[in-house]
Amino acid sequence: MRVLLIGSGGREHALAAGLIRDPQLEELHVAPGNPGIAQIATCHAINTDDNSAVISLAESLSIDLVVIGPEKPLVQGLSDELRAAGFPVFGPSQAAAQIEGSKDFAKQVMRDAGVPTARSFTCHNRDEVEKALDTFGAPYVVKHDGLAAGKGVVVTDDREVALEHALLSPLVVIEEFLDGPEVSLFGISDGKNILAMQPAQDFKRAFDGDLGPNTGGMGAYSPLPWAPDEIVEETLEQVLKPTIAEMAARGTPFVGLLYAGLALTTKGTRVIEFNARFGDPETEVLIPRLKTPLAQLLLKAATRDLKGHAPLEWSEESAVTVVLASEGYPTAPIAGEPIMGIHAIEGSEVFHAGTALDASNVSDGDILKSSGGRVLAITGMGADLTEARNKAYRVISGITLRGSHYRSDIALNASIAEKGN
Repeated sequence: MRVLLIGSGGREHALAAGLIRDPQLEELHVAPGNPGIAQIATCHAINTDDNSAVISLAESLSIDLVVIGPEKPLVQGLSDELRAAGFPVFGPSQAAAQIEGSKDFAKQVMRDAGVPTARSFTCHNRDEVEKALDTFGAPYVVKHDGLAAGKGVVVTDDREVALEHALLSPLVVIEEFLDGPEVSLFGISDGKNILAMQPAQDFKRAFDGDLGPNTGGMGAYSPLPWAPDEIVEETLEQVLKPTIAEMAARGTPFVGLLYAGLALTTKGTRVIEFNARFGDPETEVLIPRLKTPLAQLLLKAATRDLKGHAPLEWSEESAVTVVLASEGYPTAPIAGEPIMGIHAIEGSEVFHAGTALDASNVSDGDILKSSGGRVLAITGMGADLTEARNKAYRVISGITLRGSHYRSDIALNASIAEKGN
């Protein structure tokens, strides 16, 4: 099987690492990829915003399956054009990707499907915004309707901050605040059938103790020893299956990865948001634990053939991912700094996210440098969360990147609780 993976981040590096473990994989091509991915796959430096360039590449390589990692190409309709050209694609159509591309659309789908979620108002002007804020009160939850590269959501006790954020977008969704821990749970869908993955938890705030601004994610872990035993089955029956059925009923079947961000509230499980692709950094803990051959699984979904598929198989090991971020991340990340000291140990993986090779210094060869906010994601695997944490932190502590930072408390409380049991 020849697979083309679209993307260049830590999520795509983790997917690439999972795909190459599949015995049926013959060739793995990634566009555009990154220096870490280039160590295990063939990378192609094309503009993935150019749908015709992606199709030309897939045709030249006789690709059997295209896997689309990021949300932007999905919302721009890359899946539709690839399917029209005859390629099986793991990734929803442009219409179905609106479940991430529009918060208002996602709310409509949840309403019609009977999926439990926060009460909300969709607001078009200042008066509507102010009424919604006053209806729910603090903490205020304000979401820009469209894609915003992880910067479209504000949760704050400050009404003025909430109002200011709301007025930056012509259309916003304002919700009631959901209490309780947050969980990410993914489903792999062929448009009619869906298989649930295991849950993970990520850490959105930049600094220890869940302080600082929201980020794209500073770490994650899986499994969740504290989560209810029924969380997977309950989410499958109450969230994933009804959503897939509703999307199909609308004439926009969802083929790909449906990401459900959940809050385990005192009133039951509620959906915070949907995404239309693998989450990052949750993918970096889930894919290393997945034993089901990934390329075959995604091809089954892409070709509408998941009916009767066996439940996914998982390693009993725990996984913890810690993200190394550039100085100034998330507000004003500084790029172009050299990265040194990357030495993975047994039971760990280093996934590249925002890295690039600088060949300007010919005498020393190519130098690995930072090229984005989240630079590396280090995943440790172990018999329990403590062992997995220790491996991840042992690796990340040896990496040198001037001004960089990472959280020291990823999965800490869960590992302490696990030891206590």
